[in-house]
Amino acid sequence: MGMLSSFANPHRFLALSNWLAPLFYALGAALIAWGLWQGLWMVPKDEYQGGDIMRVMFIHVPAAWLAMASYSAMAVASFIWFVWRHELADIAAKAIAPLGATWTALCLATGSVWGKPTWGTWWQWDDARMMSVLFLLFLFLGYMALRAAMDSRQKAARAGAILAMVGGLNVPLGRAPARQIAGGRLMDFLPDLDKNAVYIWACYGLGLVLIGGAVIGVMLKARAAKAALERMNASDEDAS
Repeated sequence: MGMLSSFANPHRFLALSNWLAPLFYALGAALIAWGLWQGLWMVPKDEYQGGDIMRVMFIHVPAAWLAMASYSAMAVASFIWFVWRHELADIAAKAIAPLGATWTALCLATGSVWGKPTWGTWWQWDDARMMSVLFLLFLFLGYMALRAAMDSRQKAARAGAILAMVGGLNVPLGRAPARQIAGGRLMDFLPDLDKNAVYIWACYGLGLVLIGGAVIGVMLKARAAKAALERMNASDEDAS
């Protein structure tokens, strides 16, 4: 707990992110590139699972899990800001939203690509898995739109935190459908693939996590620089 409290200090956290962000970018890009190369080109094609279309699962499954994990992280960060008014928590929540929306959209897009040859349709409105992920995308977009509509940062943080926490109720409700997406579809064909398939999937997902962490770190640094500039301008105005 003491270590977490020390990194909650903005100066310590930003100093750590100065050297962690480039490392995360490099490692994340390398893992994503390797995972895509292995999953899309090197894994043997399985005609029983639809041939080459099954390769989309190496993108779809990590995206589904990361979408759910991103909203959970955003809701937790919003709760921390709402209770303790930790500025880093609000900045982190704001940074997570576009990343989560991207992964959720990627999950929906790749699911549709997989569903067309498998189910014969791009979309099924009565499918709980699809609708839960679509609702998650609306929550991310609504969070960003609500913050943008507020006329002050404090109002934006408060309104966004409330929406994120209330929307967090969707996470346990959507967990079962998401597990069907991420677990059921993956386990349907993993036994028939090379044993290294699960490592390919994990490397790609970890790469996305590292890239997301680096982006959040950069956004935190940008916010800190903006705050410092605002303080300098305020000091100049007081001096004049």
